[in-house]
Amino acid sequence: MVNAIEVSNISKQFVLRHTRSIKEAIVWLAKGRKGDLSEKFHALKEVTLEVKTGETVALLGLNGSGKSTLLKHISGVMLPDSGTVLTRGRVAGLIEVGAGFHPDLSGRDNVFLNGAILGMTEQQIRERFDDIVDFSEIGQFIDTEVKFYSSGMYLRLAFSVAVHTDPEVFLVDEILAVGDEPFQRKCLDKIKELSAAGKTLVVVSHDLDLVSRICDRGVVLRQGNVVFDGPIHAAVERLRTESSR
Repeated sequence: MVNAIEVSNISKQFVLRHTRSIKEAIVWLAKGRKGDLSEKFHALKEVTLEVKTGETVALLGLNGSGKSTLLKHISGVMLPDSGTVLTRGRVAGLIEVGAGFHPDLSGRDNVFLNGAILGMTEQQIRERFDDIVDFSEIGQFIDTEVKFYSSGMYLRLAFSVAVHTDPEVFLVDEILAVGDEPFQRKCLDKIKELSAAGKTLVVVSHDLDLVSRICDRGVVLRQGNVVFDGPIHAAVERLRTESSR
């Protein structure tokens, strides 16, 4: 089976600039600003991962493990310091609430803007517009500037646009934690529908019961390294064991 996602030896580090104390800052200034007060955080360390077309995969780990950073690399939001990421087909999803939305534009305008960013033609957006609005339950607020939307309204519209692009690869990062329970169930049903249609799904979530229901495979990360890759129930058990230590 063809790989939908190929992550090869990617590494990513962030520079955290801060001073630990006023005294330290004064000494640094007195030395003519010599020395480095920054600290490097290695978010990913030579991570390799292959996801086959139609697989449903959960990226799991404790806070700071690198799972969201890895998902952002797969989506193309971030670029690695080294290594490569390849994806096949249209990639869509929810990495951050409201990402790709312009606050001063209406919901309607943002549907066209976000749809275009995700690779849809204007004609495709027009054909699917009513379905997008119906699914989002935005209703009369579709012509309101999105800066007046609640985070839940942002989520509903962003999710609706993403799933209606008919993506080959769908990415979700903890986004289902936002919004009310009925809409969360609606999103979950849509995700299951995409999975049943043979779409590739990669999910980041702390809800282990949720990922156990919708994913077949689990990848556990710890401090930027993949420490387990296997059946979802085994991955969840591994993470629960680590969390209890």
